Amino acid sequence: MSNHEQWLAEEAAVRARLAPPGVATREQLSSRSGADFLAAISAGELPPPPIGATLDFIPISAEPGRVVFQGTPGPQHYNPSGAVHGGYAATLLDSAVGCAVHSMLPQGKGFTTLELKVNYIRAMTDQTGPVRAEGNVITVGGQVAVAEGRITDANGKLYAHATTTCLIFPIPPAK
Repeated sequence: MSNHEQWLAEEAAVRARLAPPGVATREQLSSRSGADFLAAISAGELPPPPIGATLDFIPISAEPGRVVFQGTPGPQHYNPSGAVHGGYAATLLDSAVGCAVHSMLPQGKGFTTLELKVNYIRAMTDQTGPVRAEGNVITVGGQVAVAEGRITDANGKLYAHATTTCLIFPIPPAK
């Protein structure tokens, strides 16, 4: 089985266990560590976020400090010049690096992206096949975290890479 076929088989297995897209409640978010929250999404106990359905990408794996998303760019992601819009790569990377940071947070802590820097290496098209955005934490402090990410295809070809700075904060209780 080629890497391309293996990636598509892994994606099908993950999709089979995911819940329908939705938004977790503040209680569901604040009552778990980041790693436990992401594990609950992967297990189908909590919904994956709607942006994944909008751009057709899913979480493939999550462990403390490392998260992988997969999607297959298609014509629905094209810009007017006939290539996949840069926002597709930026969204995959923002998801991967942000969730990598989230995977390191204790119960009761959340994050938001302060800055995302993306470098585009080559264009994606509907012929690219599945791509993976892998996010890895560089450092997590009390208020700020930094992570990096890369988008590659099943052959290891690099399409884009990014760094992010995230703000860490306590999740306020639900009202």
